[in-house]
Amino acid sequence: MNNQDNIMKSPDKQQNISPAVIRRLPRYYRYLCELIARGQTKISSSELAKLMKVTASQIRQDLNCFGGFGMQGYGYNVNYLFAKISDILGVSAGFNAVIIGAGDLGRALVHLSMFEKRGVNIVALFDTDGEAAGKDCAGVPVYPIDELENFCAENRVDIGVIACDKKHVKAIAQRCVDLGFKGLWNYMGVELPYSDDEIVVENIHLGDSLMILNCRICRNDTEDKDSEEESDQN
Repeated sequence: MNNQDNIMKSPDKQQNISPAVIRRLPRYYRYLCELIARGQTKISSSELAKLMKVTASQIRQDLNCFGGFGMQGYGYNVNYLFAKISDILGVSAGFNAVIIGAGDLGRALVHLSMFEKRGVNIVALFDTDGEAAGKDCAGVPVYPIDELENFCAENRVDIGVIACDKKHVKAIAQRCVDLGFKGLWNYMGVELPYSDDEIVVENIHLGDSLMILNCRICRNDTEDKDSEEESDQN
């Protein structure tokens, strides 16, 4: 491993990393996790590119943004690269999160093992309507939204997962900003007007993803129909 460490470059902390590169990192994480499960200890950029259906050049460019992590003639040590990608993605950062909105979506989210596997600890749910307050969900306590400030005064909270009614999203988001949250994971399809200097926001648009799926199916159906018509004409 010493040889590998010796060829790594220390990236400038102020270096601007393309959002497109950041968004590809979870794919590296997932594929490397699968390789580890299979017992594979090393992989070349060409082999990884084939698995991920990208170019080897793209992989090298992406990883060079963070120092490289590879060794000429060897490729990448899978466990080492996985550990480095995990660090970049904050898997070991130990973030605490609260879910705001204890309806169907909020309760479904709290049951996901995804949070724990990626180093995020769900410490509480907050109910904007008051119906679920005083109960718990999957062992996580549910509080009325009016207790958010008191809870945050006594507990460190880094991330707010917004799963409340759309009409409350902007007001809730501002409360999170005022409380010093580091990030918001917004599921409600309401664009929030904050810069990363104020709070980091990830807007999740499930409806958009579904429509993209629909569009791709329709395009395939059209291409298949055109191909059939062309075949009939011939």
